[in-house]
Amino acid sequence: MRNTRAYKPMSSRIRFWLIIIVILVVYYWAFQGMHFEGVQSTTKTVMLSIIKGFVHPDWSYVYIPDGEDLLRGLLDTLIISILGTFVSAILCIPFAFWASTNMSRRLTVSGSGKILLSVIRVFPEIIVAILFIKAVGPGAFAGVLALGIHSIGMLAKLYSETIESIDRGPQEALLACGANRLQVLRYAVIPQVIPQFLSYSLYRFEINIRSATTLGLVGAGGIGTPLIFALQVRNWNRVGVILLGVVILITLTDIISGKLRKRII
Repeated sequence: MRNTRAYKPMSSRIRFWLIIIVILVVYYWAFQGMHFEGVQSTTKTVMLSIIKGFVHPDWSYVYIPDGEDLLRGLLDTLIISILGTFVSAILCIPFAFWASTNMSRRLTVSGSGKILLSVIRVFPEIIVAILFIKAVGPGAFAGVLALGIHSIGMLAKLYSETIESIDRGPQEALLACGANRLQVLRYAVIPQVIPQFLSYSLYRFEINIRSATTLGLVGAGGIGTPLIFALQVRNWNRVGVILLGVVILITLTDIISGKLRKRII
């Protein structure tokens, strides 16, 4: 008998080659938009200076008794991340229940909540930080507000998906016993979603640590402020020690957060 498995239908082969052609066209169009004007004459000197700064970081900047130093900058970044995550983890809970399809009888209610969360997630943290800097002035407070508002959109989305996936058995049992909506929420919904809520909050905290290091580049506090100053004056030794401190902070945060999530889930 003839092996028909070795032959693909003509429509499948045409679809495959059409996809390949579309991908190649997209890549060609993307590269056409890039204007490469060649390598500058100072590139080698600058690269060697950057590498030298990373190899020989400015250890004197780690701690300065009477001024800004690496430890204070990292501490500010950590505080901004903690406060931003805490604010968003609390404020996003009502939005999560609003956007959950199984918490409302009308799809228009949950649909409007999902649209609002999508709108909040559209703007990146750095854009939100710039807006708050114009509103409340530069500093750590603007960074906390930027991280808090932006994190609400993502955390509320994850929270709502958790709420939508809960077991409805306990809810139906309590309703059959005559419980009201608040009692159902307290005894049937909250106990199921709390572990996932805490896990997602820790995961968001890891992301906010990374984001907080860049918010200082626009004046929203944290280690990003001395980093942009060091970059502007090409103090590569100081840039090296700042980036080393950021790597250590993020690594320790990931390790601790990962262990906490394993205990919670």
